[in-house]
Amino acid sequence: GVPWQRVHLWWGDERFVPRHDPLSNAGLAERFLLSGPDGRPGIPIPADQVHPAPCDEALAAGRDAEACAADYARELLALLPADDAGWPIFDLVLVGIGSDGHLLSVFPASAAFGRREWAVGVPAPDHIEPHVARVTLNPAVIGAARAVLAMAQGAGKAAILATIFGPQRDPLRWPAQLALRPGATWLVDRAAARALTAILAPVDTGGR
Repeated sequence: GVPWQRVHLWWGDERFVPRHDPLSNAGLAERFLLSGPDGRPGIPIPADQVHPAPCDEALAAGRDAEACAADYARELLALLPADDAGWPIFDLVLVGIGSDGHLLSVFPASAAFGRREWAVGVPAPDHIEPHVARVTLNPAVIGAARAVLAMAQGAGKAAILATIFGPQRDPLRWPAQLALRPGATWLVDRAAARALTAILAPVDTGGR
């Protein structure tokens, strides 16, 4: 029932690699979302409404992730509305939660928190794989979005989820806390939620 012909798809973050690289988020979406496996049809979003970060073009021109982010920001500025604070408004932002508490490619203590650009380049992180440069949307998009969907699964996310939902609030240290806001829905499986029962009572795992 989703009107896919009216949907525009953007990337919250992207690894600064060619689209054919296995690490490319856009490449992954092309293979498994926009076209289904084994040649089956994928989600029918019109091609001109799919907006990956222009990593291929930047790499071909010998430009870096910061320059790629600037190009992406210009495309965002041309096509998206902004809120009163000047940030882009997405109808829905889907984010995964990293084991260090990051979302998008906004890592703990990220310099992106002090930036006004809609998209910024991120140096290759040392503490988490893959160790490649990134392009990320500004973390302010989480607060400006009409709705946020945050996802975490597996036992490896249990400890950080307990911290994110715990009593301390410091999004600079745990950027995923930006998604603890009205209009956000968290999808968490039983393994990831195992430490939350002492914090949130009751926790509805839906039998999963």
